[in-house]
Amino acid sequence: MLFSLTNPEIAILMMVIFLFAVLLGFPIAFTLMAMGLGFGYYAYFDPSRMDHLLDNRIFNLFVSNTYSVMDNHVLTAVPLFLFMGYLVERAGIVARLFYAIRLASHSLPASMAVAALVTCTLFSTATGIIGAVVTLMGLLAWPAMVKAGYDKKFASGVICAGGCLGILIPPSIMLIVYAVIAQLSPLRLFAAAIFPGLMLAGLYILYAIILAYFNPSVAPKPPKEEIPPRSVILKEVLVSFLPLFSLIILVLGSILAGLATPAEAAGVGAFGALVLSFFYKSLKWKNFKESVFLTAKTTAMIMWLFIGSWTFASVFSYLGGHEVFEHFFKSMDIQPWQFLVITQIIIFLLGWPLEWTEILIIFVPIFLPLVEFFGVNPYFFAMLIALNLQTSFLTPPMAMSAYYLKGVQSKNVELIEVFKGIMPFLAIVIFGMVLMYLFPGIAPVSYTHLTLPTKA
Repeated sequence: MLFSLTNPEIAILMMVIFLFAVLLGFPIAFTLMAMGLGFGYYAYFDPSRMDHLLDNRIFNLFVSNTYSVMDNHVLTAVPLFLFMGYLVERAGIVARLFYAIRLASHSLPASMAVAALVTCTLFSTATGIIGAVVTLMGLLAWPAMVKAGYDKKFASGVICAGGCLGILIPPSIMLIVYAVIAQLSPLRLFAAAIFPGLMLAGLYILYAIILAYFNPSVAPKPPKEEIPPRSVILKEVLVSFLPLFSLIILVLGSILAGLATPAEAAGVGAFGALVLSFFYKSLKWKNFKESVFLTAKTTAMIMWLFIGSWTFASVFSYLGGHEVFEHFFKSMDIQPWQFLVITQIIIFLLGWPLEWTEILIIFVPIFLPLVEFFGVNPYFFAMLIALNLQTSFLTPPMAMSAYYLKGVQSKNVELIEVFKGIMPFLAIVIFGMVLMYLFPGIAPVSYTHLTLPTKA
């Protein structure tokens, strides 16, 4: 044995080294592959069947995982949804959308914040790319709010929190990834996530309105002379809001109605984005080329993450790493609700140093076998995870949404101001998790979320 350790101990060592490497800044996908291949070579080392040093089953496993990712029909939706989002972004459709909603909501307290959150919600629905949403809205809405006299901390919190809604709101890339990892129906995941996502967006908007109502200095109302006639507002809403909204309803509606698979609906969405770009006269070769390049780049990253994570998870499980965690939880003799609380606290704490990708790919598979043991509906568990993963982008010090915003507004806002602005929205996410547990009907597909556990 390596260092006189048992196989489960080596599996835990493998996990510790991976986390240490990620915290040092090593690329996640390639670190996963390196850990999987390195420790896998030890795990599958068998001199009796090896003709030479490279004749090890870990390499066969790696190739098999690569082909499995390439052949997965669910993952086909990923590049299509990515292309849809990037094209919408590059075509300037989001800017028109923000302007239209901003005009339509001018009578509300914190009208620009409301417009930014609604735009983030719709844009997240169209793309599911957190970095793209926060970056674009950081360039578009944040300067507009600050120029209008909004508090920098409040404006920063609005952009960072709103931009993270893409994790939860379908067609979320995270939900597609989760469906593949947990072998769940992406259709049912999308259906379960609709209302929790809209609930969270609604709570954000409600908070912004209440805060501005009681403290107008945080978000001043726009001067009356800046408000155009109702005819102009109506025209902007009809031209800039309805087309994209209709496309989103068409894509999601076809999925939820069972008329199309996520991949087929994503194809419709990508084509619809092309039509909208042509309609707005922004379908230029440069925008198209950039959208294709970014789609290929992001898709490649996600696919290598899958290959690396499946290889890592296979080796980790073969060494007995999963059994350590299963034995720990099963030996505690706890109730299902206690299991849910403990796992959500663990994931919340992991959100401090790690991003959602590491959490989802490495740690969620550890909990999945225990979900059935404790009698927890897997879709309900997925919704709690999806809500909780919002915190991985909002929790300092790794709050990536804050760094995205800081990256585009480096000279105009301090990172500590962004962190302070995020905190109220982080509390709202936690409150949303409590609400969903108390009222599971918020996620209708997972309404019956707890059953009597079978501890045979």
